[in-house]
Amino acid sequence: MDARHEWKHEVRFADVLALRSRLKAVMSADPNAVNGRYEVRSLYFDNLEDQAFLDKVNGVDGREKFRIRYYNGDISYLVLEKKTKKNGLCVKVQERLFPREAQAAAAGDVRAPSDGTRKLLGELYYKMCCQGLRPRTIVDYTREPFLYRPGNVRVTLDYHICTGICCTDFLNPDCVMVPVRDAPMILEVKWDDFLPSMIRDIVQILIFFR
Repeated sequence: MDARHEWKHEVRFADVLALRSRLKAVMSADPNAVNGRYEVRSLYFDNLEDQAFLDKVNGVDGREKFRIRYYNGDISYLVLEKKTKKNGLCVKVQERLFPREAQAAAAGDVRAPSDGTRKLLGELYYKMCCQGLRPRTIVDYTREPFLYRPGNVRVTLDYHICTGICCTDFLNPDCVMVPVRDAPMILEVKWDDFLPSMIRDIVQILIFFR
């Protein structure tokens, strides 16, 4: 997959209201969204030193993270993802998982695929063995996505962020989740080679881009 630019910014509730109105006027709805939004659940992997988390917080270049994700409570479509960031560019690779594989990973019991065809699952297994990666936390949130074809731009608004630490309950839609204290709302902007000036101007009305 080609590398993409990615910016994330914390925003206020009032910002979300203003951005939502402006984005709807010029961008298209994501066909996968229901009533303009969908629910995301992710299981993140990290080592005992929380290296992936700290690398993100500290803006370390050349970092990576593994997660398993599904949408709207539908465990029939589960994806294992590895996301890397280098020189300000992001690359994401994905691999479908069966529910039994996701449940095993949530229990820290990943098995290397015997036929060698599941490269990403095999890499996760290797890094669990050699780097001490383990399932660490579940994160839920609501996402509002907007699309713009020129530049392959995707803008999302994320909120209602909750977390849980009982990772074995990852596939249980009723597992106990706790709202993050002072949970931020997140604006995320992704694009390929260029960010159209119209989209840049919309988000710059409220957000200072670094």
